[in-house]
Amino acid sequence: MGRWTAGILSTAVAGGLLFSLVPPVRLTAQQPDSFPTRPPKPAPLAPVRFPPFQQVVLPNGLTLVVIENHEQPVVSASLNFRAGDYLDPAGKVGLATMVADLLTKGTATRTADQISAAIEGVGGSLSASAGADFLSIDVGTLTDGEDLAFQLLGDVALHSTFPAAEVELSRTRALSSLELALSQPASLADRFFSQELYGKDPYGRSATATTLKAITRDDVAAFASSRLRPRGALLVVAGDITLAQARALAEKAFAGWRGTPPAVPPEPAPPAKTATDILLVHRPGSAQSNIILGNLTQRPGDSAYYALRVASQVLGGGDDARLFLILREQKSWTYGSYSSLNRVRGIGYWQTTFEGRTEVTDSALGELLHQVDRMRTETVPDSELANTRGFLVGVFPLTIETPDQIASQVATIKLLGLPEDYLRLYRERLGAVSAARVRAAAQRFFKRDALTIVVVGDGAKVYSQLKAIAPVRIVDPDGNPLKPEDLTPKAQPVSLDPAQIVSRTDSFHVTFQGKDFGSDVMSVRRTADSLTFTENEVLGPVGTQLTTLALRAADLSPLTLDQSGTLAGQKQLVHLVYAGGRVKGHISQPQPTGAPSSIDVDTALAAGTYDENCVAVLVPALALAPGQTFTVNTFSSGDGAIRTLTLKVAGLDSVTVPAGTFRAYQVQVTGGTSPFVLYVSADSPRRVVKIEVVGQPLVFELLNK
Repeated sequence: MGRWTAGILSTAVAGGLLFSLVPPVRLTAQQPDSFPTRPPKPAPLAPVRFPPFQQVVLPNGLTLVVIENHEQPVVSASLNFRAGDYLDPAGKVGLATMVADLLTKGTATRTADQISAAIEGVGGSLSASAGADFLSIDVGTLTDGEDLAFQLLGDVALHSTFPAAEVELSRTRALSSLELALSQPASLADRFFSQELYGKDPYGRSATATTLKAITRDDVAAFASSRLRPRGALLVVAGDITLAQARALAEKAFAGWRGTPPAVPPEPAPPAKTATDILLVHRPGSAQSNIILGNLTQRPGDSAYYALRVASQVLGGGDDARLFLILREQKSWTYGSYSSLNRVRGIGYWQTTFEGRTEVTDSALGELLHQVDRMRTETVPDSELANTRGFLVGVFPLTIETPDQIASQVATIKLLGLPEDYLRLYRERLGAVSAARVRAAAQRFFKRDALTIVVVGDGAKVYSQLKAIAPVRIVDPDGNPLKPEDLTPKAQPVSLDPAQIVSRTDSFHVTFQGKDFGSDVMSVRRTADSLTFTENEVLGPVGTQLTTLALRAADLSPLTLDQSGTLAGQKQLVHLVYAGGRVKGHISQPQPTGAPSSIDVDTALAAGTYDENCVAVLVPALALAPGQTFTVNTFSSGDGAIRTLTLKVAGLDSVTVPAGTFRAYQVQVTGGTSPFVLYVSADSPRRVVKIEVVGQPLVFELLNK
């Protein structure tokens, strides 16, 4: 895969070229007098008539809460257990989530397909999920299907069998989701932020490939058997149903169900933080930085929640909040920057997020901190406070419109231990928040001198600027500590295996977001002394590129490079000659601005520098082994820059592509235009069988055997 492919989406998408190919929408002209000259006056606030709860405890200890709502012939039920990720055993993080995934995948009397067909047959839905504290099974149906819905709810809660094949499928799904998450800078930032906040507290843990692979079917069955017990569980039913009907259905569905779950272990004290610092997660080659800053706040029942909710909304609650208006609208540093509160049964947290260009990382962080300071030291103006309160109060009814929303809201307040009148008085308490209380909440909870800050980005480009803001610790994406000198790896001589470099032609199918996007044909033609690598890429509406690279066969040192093609209608033309320790020539590359860049090249090169376009030939010829890392210098035909690529062999996996199933090394390539992963077959002669662009849904898969 050439340089152009590695950076295709960061150039075409971020620059707007890809989307500029979509025909514009033609709008019909309107007469000027058809528009009102003044905005309408706000309507008076309508009262929220939240139906009262009816609550009983069944003989087996299950708490049943019913909220009657007879406006529509629908019923929703949510069965909740204290069985979330918090209770995952050490070394098996991800177990609760896997249990939830498997509950609907087969019982003693129904297969997964039969369960799905049964609930869909009555126009309903059935699902299960696990969060930080709780595992929930949710079912919804029309009123005439409520009997079947409760039967299925009882069946999956009491009689799930967790078939071995389904366990393996669930593990595969979890590992795939994890792999995707780890490729996304925002997901990486979330994982490290939780770990920084909570330390060894279970709230700070995240699943890894190791913990997911350690989970057995016996673990799944044992967790469900011990934790999914009626005493202490909560069943919330909302909709066109009465308490008597719901109780009868529940007693029938859960007949014979008994038991008390083990006690939940006490929550360890979170780490005490006494100073603001920065954790920099070094992601070489990142075109942008992701920032999360925040701190632990309060338990769910703290009465200061309402003022803190308003403070968070003023700071970054939406596209009319301060962070969005300043960082996006005024400075054009990001597509969006936001603030939010997160509640768990223990101590929750507050966070602010930013995602933007690498070169503005330090400026953006400085502005985030400045806006936090403003919330702590300045009084929110009356107009801004009124607008914020009005929005929060006005949007609340939209969250309790349907029975399933009502069931979810009631389950949440019950599970978090909030008072019975929480929902009924929510708008009234928000509306009573004063500017003084907002400032007091910000002073109390926005701990400016003890913030946790996580930055995911190219450490080589941002470290020096960040250390001027606060002390910086550096880790790689796996959490391994790094030193500042590790941010700029030095190229090292590499040994090549000539037996892996053979004449061949490989064709690849290219997909974007899982849909057909084009093709790529790579050819190697080798003689005794020289090697010619050609690559012909056709990528959907984005463009085409033809690359011809001449190399010395013995060491793959470059001789000449010629590239031509188009990107969103702009022409590309590159001609380079490598000789005498220099590279000379001309580069003309498409740019997001619409005018191609034009560069005359005459650059000295260190010995052992490769052309960046030869990576697909170079990597299979290396001495690949799991855990091995290679560092090489390359010259980029994209912008005439010399870059140090790090090639890390993450492991040996089974990879299935249209050409078949291969044992393949996973080689992570960072430091170039954009990070990507090569899957290289283990059998000799080795070849690339799959390519994934990190953080983008662009995939190349081998077609020919």
